[in-house]
Amino acid sequence: MNCPAPRFSLVIFDCDGVLVDSEMLSAGVLMTMMEEAGLPITPEIFRSDFLGRSFAAAAARAEQRFGRALPDDFQLQYRERLLARMRIELRVMDGALDVLSDLRVPFCLATSSSPQRLALSLEVAGLEGHFKARAFTASEVQNGKPAPDLFLHAAARMGADPASCLVLEDSEMGVRAGLAAGMTVWHFAGGAHVRAGYRLPDNVRAERTVPSMKGLRAAFAEIGLC
Repeated sequence: MNCPAPRFSLVIFDCDGVLVDSEMLSAGVLMTMMEEAGLPITPEIFRSDFLGRSFAAAAARAEQRFGRALPDDFQLQYRERLLARMRIELRVMDGALDVLSDLRVPFCLATSSSPQRLALSLEVAGLEGHFKARAFTASEVQNGKPAPDLFLHAAARMGADPASCLVLEDSEMGVRAGLAAGMTVWHFAGGAHVRAGYRLPDNVRAERTVPSMKGLRAAFAEIGLC
């Protein structure tokens, strides 16, 4: 059976909540630390203000919402505590390695994570070999998600037309960024945070929602990407 010609020339994966099941880990660390700092954080506030954002953007949102800045050493302490937890508890998304191995078109990664967090995620998840020299972070652009800068940067580095790119995202901020970049966006709903109740707002609409890596692999095969 002949496969259809691929519709897209580049697939751009988010990392946290798509390739690795990390969002509940980061939520737990951040919420604990904010409670320790006397900030009235709730799961709803985490999902609306922090999920999918770079730390700089999240810190700005925290100051706007709570009327005061995070403690000076908050970012360093958060990073150390999160990385320690990730080394023990982080898991690759079930089926992600199969999807990456089967892809027929170039792919890359674009994440709001810091370079240090990304490096640890790829190492622990066994994904380093798949994304060598094609993993991009918000530290490389002026504006993080939901601005389109990071996805446009990734497409430019990979030599792809944004209109021919497919973005896989789990968060509102990521979906908004992909759409703002003029790319097709699919919502990946296989992470633990989605099972715990995270939903995209009604006014943020991806072209398609896939429930798992198994579902993503089938969807890719349907359009000739696998």
